[in-house]
Amino acid sequence: MDVANNGLIEEKAAISRPSCPLMLVVSAPSGAGKSTLCDRLVAEFPNVSYSVSCTTRAPRGEEEDAVHYYFLSKKEFKERIKNGEFLEHAKVHGNFYGTLEDTVLYAMEEGNHVLLDIDVQGAAQIRDALIRLDPRHPIRRGFTDIFISPPSQEELEKRLRGRGTDKDSVIKKRLDTAIEEMEQAPKYSYQIINDDLDTAYTELKAVILSALET
Repeated sequence: MDVANNGLIEEKAAISRPSCPLMLVVSAPSGAGKSTLCDRLVAEFPNVSYSVSCTTRAPRGEEEDAVHYYFLSKKEFKERIKNGEFLEHAKVHGNFYGTLEDTVLYAMEEGNHVLLDIDVQGAAQIRDALIRLDPRHPIRRGFTDIFISPPSQEELEKRLRGRGTDKDSVIKKRLDTAIEEMEQAPKYSYQIINDDLDTAYTELKAVILSALET
């Protein structure tokens, strides 16, 4: 067995059988490739899974409770906010969305890395929530935040226009939002520039290995 293949096997084993599961918080502006990278990670490693969020909106199509979302009434959602049960939450287009601390903790206790694909506001809320947790708490110990950036604003605009699905006004709004989001990148423990997808994915796995060693 060559050294390169042996290294890949050890890498896969370290991520697949972690001694301390991670809560991976990943943020990026629209068009940076975050979803592609996260989906690839989940596909390669069975013990890396997306956190199941709560929402007050009605199920769509074949969505199932506790699989795609936990569907809550607005009354129950607000009660859980009052009780401090959410790591992060937000109101979007009239509906509430949020991540329950217990949901993340249960998955980590089962030996899984939990992946949260959220925006910079949600990541900031989670950082604030960690302060109230004991330093030995699994979520606080396993917290790892990563920001995915495009190589440049010009490349980001090229990617957004390349989709061919949005009007100029929508693209401009997304670019303005992206600039604001990228200003938050220094607050993250790790930053990855997605210039080449394969390289960025290799760096993402390296980040996870680094976090597991700390």
